[in-house]
Amino acid sequence: MNVSLRTATPDDVPFLAALVAHEDVGPYLAAVRATGEEAIRAEIDRAEREPEAFGVMVIEVEGRRAGTVTWERVNRRSRIASVGGLAVDPAFRGRGVGAEAARALQRHLLREVGFHRLQMEVYGFNQRALRHAERAGWVREGVRRKAYRRNDSWVDGVLFGLVQEDLEGE
Repeated sequence: MNVSLRTATPDDVPFLAALVAHEDVGPYLAAVRATGEEAIRAEIDRAEREPEAFGVMVIEVEGRRAGTVTWERVNRRSRIASVGGLAVDPAFRGRGVGAEAARALQRHLLREVGFHRLQMEVYGFNQRALRHAERAGWVREGVRRKAYRRNDSWVDGVLFGLVQEDLEGE
């Protein structure tokens, strides 16, 4: 299976909006995630203006749109980027698409863009995302207990990180 990543374009907006609104995707994404077409278009515009600081990527399988992931530089001096919003279309799940896309993004950001560290946070209730993080090679670093208000209750945030040395042998 050929999984690849590419920078999102305005032509991807309808696909991305439908994906993040999907009933089996939306509830697992951060509450602050861009969801409507206008907000997603604004993110793509920002990525075009600031390609060294922000990115919206489209995951493709055999040339077909299959998902998305975003990243943002959070510390310029220490070269740290935060990865988030990984979403795979349910039609493509169960084939390792998310893990392969995550590893491709990790290699791209650490080796090509030059970040020193990547980090991400996953809701503690999102068992699928927690399993994905382990499969994709993320290193679990800790838990922010009851950090986020979600659906009228407090939920944990599980922290993951990755540095260049974690990719050695790939």
